[in-house]
Parts: sequence; C-alpha cells; structure tokens
Amino acid sequence: MTRRRLALATILLALGLLAGCSQQEPYSETLLAFGTLVDVTIYTDSPEAAQAAIRAVDEDLRFMHENWNAWRPNTLGRVNLLLPTGEWFSSGPSLLPLIEQSIALSEQSEGLFDPAIGKLVGLWGFQSDSAPEGPPPDEGQIELLLEQAPRMTDIQIDGIRIRSTNPAVRLDFGAFAKGYAVDRVIERLRELGIQDAIVNAGGDLRAIGRHGNRDWRVGIRHPGGDGVIASLQIAGDESVFTSGDYERYFDWEGERYHHIIDPRNGRPAQGVTSVTVLHDNGAEADAAATALFVAGPDDWPRIAARMGIDKVMVIDADGGIALTPAMAGRIRLEGDEPAPFTLRELP
Repeated sequence: MTRRRLALATILLALGLLAGCSQQEPYSETLLAFGTLVDVTIYTDSPEAAQAAIRAVDEDLRFMHENWNAWRPNTLGRVNLLLPTGEWFSSGPSLLPLIEQSIALSEQSEGLFDPAIGKLVGLWGFQSDSAPEGPPPDEGQIELLLEQAPRMTDIQIDGIRIRSTNPAVRLDFGAFAKGYAVDRVIERLRELGIQDAIVNAGGDLRAIGRHGNRDWRVGIRHPGGDGVIASLQIAGDESVFTSGDYERYFDWEGERYHHIIDPRNGRPAQGVTSVTVLHDNGAEADAAATALFVAGPDDWPRIAARMGIDKVMVIDADGGIALTPAMAGRIRLEGDEPAPFTLRELP
C-alpha cells in the first residue's frame, strides 16, 4: 500500500470510529424519598451504566429514608428513645455523620439551625410528611419546652457512642436530611463513573457536570404561587436549596403557621417568605437556608457570613428581594415586572 493510500485509510478509519462513537443521552427516573419526588437525570453514553446507577441511587435513598425518619421505629427512632436516659449508647454508623455535621452547622448558625428541637416540631404537628390541620399548640406546652432548651450542643460523641445531657433533646433532621441525602447520591453517582447529573429533590437540587452540551438551568419557585421568580445557570458542582413558608403549613383562624420553627421562641419564624442558597454542598445549603430564614430580614447577612455562605436570595414578608453581591452576579429575575430588590453587603 502506498503512503497516500495508507494515510487515506487511516483518515477513513478515524472518521468511521468517530461516527460510531455513541453520544451522551439523558436518562431520567423519578423516585420517592423524604416525603417528596426525587428526579434523577444522568447524561451518559451507556444506558446500562445509567440504569445501574439509578438502581443504586434508589436503594440508597430507600435506606436513608427508612432510617432517618424521626418518627418511626428505625435507627433514628432508637437514638431518640435512648437520648433522654443520659447514658452512653452506640449509634448506627450511618447516622453519626449527620449528627456530627448538624452539631457543627448549629454552632455556626448560632443555634438557628437546630435539629434537637424535634419535640417542638412534633408539638406543632409537623412530624409527618403531610401538613397538620391545626389548631396551634397550647402556649404552656411551648413555654415548657423552651425552658428545657434542647440544643445540638447537648449531644456528646465518643467514637461511635453518643449521649445527651438534656432529656428534652429529640432529633429531627427534616431541615437537613434532604441536603445530606442529595450529597450522598452525588457521591454514589461519581463512584459509578457518572460525571454529568442532576438530583432534584422537590425543587432542592445538586448538579454536577453539564446538561449535554450546555450548562444546567434551574428555576426558583415563586413563593406567591405557580411559576418561577428567578433562574440560575449552574455547571461543575453546585447546589440550590430553598426554605419557604409555602412548603408545609396550616391555616387557623385566618393565620398561617408554617413548619420552620424558630428555636428561640418555639414558633414559626416571621419576617421572611423564602430563602434560596447557592453553594457547593447540599447539606450546608439546606441547613443554611433554614438558619437564614429563622434569622429574619435584618440578621441573615451576619449568619450567612458566619456559615461561609455568600450566594443568597431572601424574599421578605413584604415581597422585597435582597441579594448578596455574589448571588446578584449569578441569578436572573424572571417575569415582566419582578419585585424590587436591593443588594446588601455581607459583613
């Protein structure tokens, strides 16, 4: 074969290989966990890899949902039964990382994020996946729990053993477990060789890689009803988590009572309608969204700085929008006449 023919054959072979290469395609599945629908979308050139990954994710989510529900006879239920004794006991290994990270995040947030207030959550009726119908709890019951002052800092850890110095502590990871679970799902996908995916748990999500040949684009729900109030483009590895008073609530005698309880007064936090956090970690974003909601319209910038969160959108009870400078550079407000907003510097 002449050199010209050899070169031509090599080019044709290369073109044939390129033409034969499969293209990345999206593979999606909707799963159920933590009382919400979890949409998993994977971009890969292997249908078999996508199916195997989604099966593994489904198993992981089922395990986490079964064991981290605070009001069922499971791993967390056993912990909550033993914490009031004040004695040391062994905790399930899957639960210890949640407890350890919750303690750290609670301290960073000055206790505004605090999963130790499970008894208050139960008192308001928000211990199940469905919202209660009311009425609000008795003021005396709230005050009694406030006097007992359960906090994450009451929990001590020694290896795999834990105990509580406060019998009023009851753990409820409703403001944290979803973010932590999304992080674990992303870790599992990466272990299985998946580099481009998005895991959306009821509007709270983490995305890695890209959406085919473009960045991921996600919408932030309008707190006043249907549609989106803003959108974000994300690529690489980022999480978007929102806490809002429209997610789980009940109305009683003309007043709305939502599920985000302020540990300082034992009642639903006031002054804010929703908080959206963009961050590189789902668990931290989830906890921060709750803490900033509780902090309120005046104090959230200081708490965000303490927690290392620089991309935040806060919609207050009057409909005004406040953005950190870093978030203002990333977010796009949607609609013909978006609500007015102001930029607020973090201290």
